[in-house]
Amino acid sequence: MDFASIFMAGINSLIEYVSAHALTCLIPAFLIAGAMSALLPKEKIAGYLGQKVPKYKAYPLAVIAGLLLAVCSCTILPLFAGIKKKGAGMGPALAFLYTAPATNIIAILFTGSVLGWDFAIARIVLSVIFAVLIGIIISSMFKEEDSNEKKMPIDIIHPKEKSSEKKFFFQRHRLILFFALLVAILIAGTRLSGSIKWWVLAGLLLLLGIMAKVHFSKEEIKAWLSETWIFTKKIFPLLLAGIFVAGILSSLLSQNLLVGLVGDNSIFSNFIAVLFGVFMYFPTLVEVPMAKLFLSLGMAKGPLLAYLLADPVISLASILVIRKLIGTKRTLVYVCLIILFSTIAGLIYGSI
Repeated sequence: MDFASIFMAGINSLIEYVSAHALTCLIPAFLIAGAMSALLPKEKIAGYLGQKVPKYKAYPLAVIAGLLLAVCSCTILPLFAGIKKKGAGMGPALAFLYTAPATNIIAILFTGSVLGWDFAIARIVLSVIFAVLIGIIISSMFKEEDSNEKKMPIDIIHPKEKSSEKKFFFQRHRLILFFALLVAILIAGTRLSGSIKWWVLAGLLLLLGIMAKVHFSKEEIKAWLSETWIFTKKIFPLLLAGIFVAGILSSLLSQNLLVGLVGDNSIFSNFIAVLFGVFMYFPTLVEVPMAKLFLSLGMAKGPLLAYLLADPVISLASILVIRKLIGTKRTLVYVCLIILFSTIAGLIYGSI
């Protein structure tokens, strides 16, 4: 394969990703992250997911939030950045980051129907356990750094006057409705197809525009859009770079070669399967037909589960962004824990 073919593989990967995800997937995610940063009271996020909140409260809430928000490993990044910037503790924030792509409900159901419910159950149960363990381990290892971490300046819009109970009720419910519309736009963009998708998106965007105009001040809207742009500038270029490199790597790897390396349930086979899942990027749900293909070509059950546990959670593109958000040390530990836990899980599952 010559240089031009390799380069075009990266370009084609970029084109495919941008055409399929940028408009209907990433833009809504950035808008949600911007709204989190600009409109949500910091003390509310810190009150549920902050460093001082007991683990038995913070981690279940983080996992539940991830379960409800089924997105891929790249789309979750702006949302992770948003809750972290608003004061969420490192552990619960990482549990949220892990859970959302790992426990995508549609992907779990798809896994059960295509590969069998033993794979689906193992995938969701182990993903939740791993999310909590990884969050606890990293927050414990970097406890001193977290406590001394400088908070990023955030402009939060709050009414200065003391709100009445009625006004507080209105403020809270306008935010709930606003975020519900944003999440609905994200879900419609990623789950619907054909002309119905565009009609639904047009209707939701119209409602969002009307609500923003009627219920939010110009300063609030400006702060929301400003925070959205900050997240976009910080994350989007790294995503593109990672997807370009992943496209090049996927063109260089032969599926026959890969399956030849993971045909048994050895530690090496599970490790290779996890590495493939970590460094390749497949859009959400695509990992399931890929796993079906690998299984038909002779991949052992243990490495297959290890691949399914790693692939949706992290990719080369998301690693680059996570490093930007939480630093090199924590990113290395995060990636290593995913590799370790997924490899062990595959090894145990394959021996049952």
